[in-house]
Amino acid sequence: MSSAVSEDTARAINTGRETIGAVLSSAQDNLQRVFIVFLLGFVGAFYALRVFIWDFLEETARTGMNQSLSEATNIITRTPFEVILLQAKIGMIVGVIVAIPAILYYSRDALRKRGLRSVVPISRWYMAGFALIAFVLFWLGLAYAFVVFFPFTFEFLARVAFTAGVDPSWGITEFTQFMALLTISFGLAAQLPLIMGVLSYTEIVSYETFRNKWRHAIVIITVFGAVFSPPDPITQIMWALPLCGLYAFSLGLAKIVANIRRRGAAELDTGTGFMKRRVLQFGGILLGVSALTAVFVNRDGFDRLEESVFPLLPSGLEPGGTTVLESIAIEYGTLGDIAVGLLVALGVGLVILVGYMIAILRSPIYPREGDLRNATDPDDVDFQTLETEDIGNVPAQVFRKMDEEQALEISRQAMYDDDKEKAETVLSRFDSLQAMQAADDDATAEGADAGGTANAVAENEAPEEEGGLLSSTAAGMLDPFTEDETTEDDIGGYAYDLAFIFNSLTSKAIYIVGLFMLVLGASFFALYRGGFTVILAQFVDRVPDDVLAEVAAANDAQVAGTESTTELLREAGFVIALDPVEVLIFMIKISTILAFLAVLPLVLYWAWPAAKERGLVSGNSRVILVWSGLLLVGFTVGLFLGFYWIAPAVISYLITDAVNNGMEVTYRINSFSWLVIYATLGVGFLFNIIVTMAMFHVGGIVNYRTMLERWRSVVVGIFVIAAVASPKGILTMLALATPIALTYVLGLGILYLLTGGGRLFGGGGGGRADSETAAVPE
Repeated sequence: MSSAVSEDTARAINTGRETIGAVLSSAQDNLQRVFIVFLLGFVGAFYALRVFIWDFLEETARTGMNQSLSEATNIITRTPFEVILLQAKIGMIVGVIVAIPAILYYSRDALRKRGLRSVVPISRWYMAGFALIAFVLFWLGLAYAFVVFFPFTFEFLARVAFTAGVDPSWGITEFTQFMALLTISFGLAAQLPLIMGVLSYTEIVSYETFRNKWRHAIVIITVFGAVFSPPDPITQIMWALPLCGLYAFSLGLAKIVANIRRRGAAELDTGTGFMKRRVLQFGGILLGVSALTAVFVNRDGFDRLEESVFPLLPSGLEPGGTTVLESIAIEYGTLGDIAVGLLVALGVGLVILVGYMIAILRSPIYPREGDLRNATDPDDVDFQTLETEDIGNVPAQVFRKMDEEQALEISRQAMYDDDKEKAETVLSRFDSLQAMQAADDDATAEGADAGGTANAVAENEAPEEEGGLLSSTAAGMLDPFTEDETTEDDIGGYAYDLAFIFNSLTSKAIYIVGLFMLVLGASFFALYRGGFTVILAQFVDRVPDDVLAEVAAANDAQVAGTESTTELLREAGFVIALDPVEVLIFMIKISTILAFLAVLPLVLYWAWPAAKERGLVSGNSRVILVWSGLLLVGFTVGLFLGFYWIAPAVISYLITDAVNNGMEVTYRINSFSWLVIYATLGVGFLFNIIVTMAMFHVGGIVNYRTMLERWRSVVVGIFVIAAVASPKGILTMLALATPIALTYVLGLGILYLLTGGGRLFGGGGGGRADSETAAVPE
């Protein structure tokens, strides 16, 4: 038996294992130094969090809030060791990150012995420049996050919770994880220009790949933002738009460096030298601009601008008072003059880079040298980017496959570009190669008649061989599915049934998905625009006033008795949100449940013919429509009873019990809302279990006797599903499964009374087993 892992895969795994072992072995010799670096990162991060980072993060979160919203927002801790353990975790992560470069540095000799060397020579200056650029870009990403994104996002999240009557008391762990994840993501996203530029320069990932996969990049950016940022559209737009613009900027930068390197490789046999020349030229221009600007400022340049230049500007553009650059020059003297020169040079360099990038993006990309050598078709070569001397490097096969109209079009385009020599070179090479091709064709035609008979015989036999090959291939493909070899029962007939039903729904997928998204969007919009606030206030109104007064007194809230329900919830701290996105995530969950309930009857109705064809069900499909209506009625009745009587009674009992034991009552919005849902929709769900059992019996889908015979399997299945769906513990599983199982048993008793033991109101169906039993003759 051959191994499941190929030799190449095993060799790659062993090589990676040996490399990691070499790195760790080398680091072991310098373990003390690596540990010191780790300890410095750990201790530094630990005390930095304690001294100023916590205060800075909280201040950033409150920056965009008004006074009332800021006073209502709190950062809380729930356990005695939560803060110090969080500081220790963050310190360890920082220590590991800081220690990784030290490990790689001390392992460099071992890596070189294993053959891990750079193809492109990399000096320490290159490494320092790369690190400096990466550092600057990382902090630019952080600046956008803390100046623009976080103030708006936290103001929005706090306002959503505060408006709904939920106290935004965010847990320190959830708050820190939220900020840390988005901070790192923005910092890494800012590395996009550097990463794309380096990959395009080294041709590890070509510019053409980045250009052709831009749609995939936009989708990835959007999906990443949808997963790791708050789910509201405005925040996702604030996340996605800058990154999409950054990707476009990075694409232009990648094209610049790829163009320079490829042209340099074609002209100087090395793209590195040509790239160095362009970088030095660009740097020289900026250095000259910086020096001239510094000298100009030092010679009272701003005074001359105010006297002769600024008055010529329109009134809307004329600066008023001292400008930022002038204040820097005045405050810091000579160093200020130099700083102004550097800032002006930076702005000029950015303008030049953007202008050059726009020009490059509008022109074709210079082909790679390997692509030009391996080209076999005219479509593989972009002649517009080639110089006159490059025409001779184009393979002859390209010109041989080219027709006269294509050659004339390339020559005409060269004439439009005022490159007469290039146009003549293209036509000359095309004519010469076409003449050689014509001579070869004439020589080949002379020997064609001699082998005519043999070719005819070969042509007559070829279809038979081809047909035999196709037949044997088809037979080999169909053989595993024949009755003689493998039947449906051998590999599970229900898998085929489900696949058949799923395929039958594909033609209706647009309607199913459309209805799902419509209900999901409408529900979320309704909850987001105040529906959640109304529902929460309506529910709390059903709780007795004396119970709410006990909660306010236990929480030391100053309540006058004239507050609205929403204001009372805020003052008493009755419901809180520990996670910044908790309220919005809960709205999405509720909207998803409603959308699923909306499409479920539609899916069952359209899946009915396919299920009936496979023998899974029997009866009339119109039963599904009646059943859907009864389900809606059942959920409505359960919602009414649970929302106005059952759930308030349960909540009142729990509150009274907690207050009597001297506890402060504060519920997390997630737990509180799910309790309300279980006590409202849960009642409707239990009622619909009995309705479903009755409809299945009347419609002939599954009769009463089959339900009675399989009651043990159903109960066991309920507990198994509850164990999977409720991973928080055995008590949660029992609380979820026991009412459903008891309702099923109660439904059997009700059906026994209404149907006379299954003899009344139809009930002829029973699924596949019943249909097979009925088919056996007596």
